[in-house]
Formats: sequence, C-alpha cells, structure tokens
Amino acid sequence: MQRYDLIIVGGGIGGSALAQVMAQAGKSVLLLEQSEVYQDRVRGEWIAPWGVDEVKRLGLYDLLMNAGGHHITHHVTFDEGRDPAAAEAEALPLSLFREGVPGPLCLGHPKHCQTLFDAAKAAGAQAHRGVRVASVEVGASPRVTFEVGGETREASARLVVGADGRTSHVRETAAITLHQDKPHHWFAGLLVEGAPGWRDDLQAIGTEGDFGFLAFPQGGGRIRLYGGYALDEARRFKGEDGPRRFLDAFRLNCSPENRHIVDGTPAGPLFSYINADAWTDQPFAPGVVLVGDAAGWNDPIIGLGLSITYRDVRIVSDILKASDDWSVAAFAPYAEERAERMRRLRFAGQIQSALDMEFGEAARARRHSYHERAAADPSLRMHSFAVMAGPETLPPEAFTEEHRARVLGTA
Repeated sequence: MQRYDLIIVGGGIGGSALAQVMAQAGKSVLLLEQSEVYQDRVRGEWIAPWGVDEVKRLGLYDLLMNAGGHHITHHVTFDEGRDPAAAEAEALPLSLFREGVPGPLCLGHPKHCQTLFDAAKAAGAQAHRGVRVASVEVGASPRVTFEVGGETREASARLVVGADGRTSHVRETAAITLHQDKPHHWFAGLLVEGAPGWRDDLQAIGTEGDFGFLAFPQGGGRIRLYGGYALDEARRFKGEDGPRRFLDAFRLNCSPENRHIVDGTPAGPLFSYINADAWTDQPFAPGVVLVGDAAGWNDPIIGLGLSITYRDVRIVSDILKASDDWSVAAFAPYAEERAERMRRLRFAGQIQSALDMEFGEAARARRHSYHERAAADPSLRMHSFAVMAGPETLPPEAFTEEHRARVLGTA
C-alpha cells in the first residue's frame, strides 16, 4: 500500500487546483479522476472578480491566462420594460469590483480542467485518469481503494479530499449531510460559436416574456449561453431540435444584438437542470475535507461555482500549509467562513432568481419597479455587488429579510 499526505478524489477544477498547490508545497499527493477525457457538460466557465483574486492568491492566474483565459469588462441588464439603447448606455464597467482585476475571467471547462490536471502532474502529484473509486475509508487512518488500468490498488493518506462533485461519494462515505433548497426554475446551457458580432468584452442578462437569458463571451466568437424558464416547462428544449429551439428563444426585442447569438452554431451539448442551492453545515469529518460542489453549491443563476471552489481551495490549502495539525479542529475556520459565505450567496441568488427568472404580469411589474427604484437608490443593487466583489464585502444588513423586501418592493 502506498501512503501519501493527501489523496484527492476528483480531478476537476477544485481537485486539480488543490493537487497542484499542495504538490508545489512539497506534499505527496495522489489525484484520482474518473473521466479519461474532460467533456463539455455545461459547467462553470465564468469566474467573478473576487474569484479571480482567489486564483491569483493561489498562483494560478498566469496558467489560466496562458491557456486562453478571457476577461469580460462590461455588463448590461436588458429587460422587456426597458429601452435597449438606454440599457446599453448604462453598461457597467466590471473593473470596479476588485483592484487589478479587469473583470470576470472565462475559460472553457474542458480546457480549464486539463490545464490544471497537467499542472498538478508537472508539480509532482501522482495523477491518474479513468479511475473507479471502489471504497473510501475515513477516520484516523483514511484510505482509498480504486481501480485503474485493470488493476485494483489501495492507498492511504493523512487526509482524503472530496472534490468529486455534487453526487460526492466521499461526502456520502463520511456521512456529511447535504441540505437543499426547493428548485426555483429550469436552467439550460449551451456553448455557441460563429457569433463574432457579439462584443467579446460584454456579458448580458435579460428577461422577456417567459424566458430569461445570460450570455458570457469567451473570445473568438464563442459564447456560453444560459436560459431560464418555468418549472412546469421541463420538456421545453427536449428533442433533437432542442438546441435550435433554445437559440431561437434568444430572439428578444429587449436585446436586439441577440441576433448574433441566434445566428450562432452549437459547439457543444445542451443540458437543462433545475436551479437550487445546496450546502453542508460542516464540510469535513475525521480524515476528510470537502471542496467545491462536494461541499454544497450555490444557485447557478449568479454563476459563482468556480469562485466558490477557488476560495475553498485557497482556504484549505492555507490550512494544510500552515501547520501539521490536520485534525477536524484545524478545519473549523473553513467551515465557519464557508457557512456564512454560502448563506449570503444563497440570499443573493434568491433575489436574482425572483427578479430575472419569474414570468408573467406581476413579475414584469416587479422588475420595472425595481429598475426605477434602483436608479435612484443604488443600495438596492447590493446583492449584485456581493456577486461581483464577494459576499464578505457587504454589511450584515444587506442579507436580511428587511433588505429583501426593499429590493422586491414588498416592504
């Protein structure tokens, strides 16, 4: 049996980033990834400015930029109740949220994963692909049994890290409870190419009729698109012609430039999923710590999956490098910070969903009222500031029911 300092189960972004950082710090790391090839599964490709700061603190920024990282510098919110020209005239510069960060960073998920996995190997981690994890034992002597290349192997470590996503086997083995909110709406994602008419530096969000959209360019005429629609429309974009019908849904009067999106060509699969938050009260147990989606995730409406993951990796790696004490007590500050971070982001996501992903006359009137009131009182946009600058940058009163009532006009 081989022994390591760390066994990391899951070689996606969180697992590979942690493996690279810890291997570079001189720790022995075993990284296990199930897939043989990273594929486009409509996962996070947008890092908020506060998440970019975390990438920089981990020393991974240049690596991602050299892999094709693309910064977005402006944001526009469109709506059926607003004049498109007026909305475009109010384009928000995204460099104002974090010093030295020009805006959110976009990079295709498969390339992002592969870049970090290769960097982990280059830093000295023992990294395997095509792995089937047979069992995980936690406690005082953590160990993992896995199959790779037709062989069954066993390894032990001081600590097992669960970076194995939403259906985490490590989390289940460690009996860590996952809480989930009720779903709010359906969300679908698709990568398109051949849309050079859309500004490479502009991200947008908008709502019209029974559809809400988000667009995040990756450069070179490629755009990651998301669309939200009601829970009772589960089959809206099903079938072979689903991607085409999805693109046609972007033909909106409130955002005329969407014509470039509609004329684009699908460059990946279309996936739909329900939007909801999930969280763990304590993302660790004896011999185990969780990072990324394995520890719970935020409603994708505000796109913070990667930012959350990079902060998880930064905090956990700081703890592991600071001391030889890797007991459960050492991870208490991580659990405390993450619980409050996720609570605040859950709050921000709920407001964003209520504003942008609810449909009908009442929802339209609420958005119209919000845009008018927020123009006179920018404090009503504080939830958006939390998304871009980080939830810790706002005072506690920004995450209260009183504030929610003010934003939604129910006070």
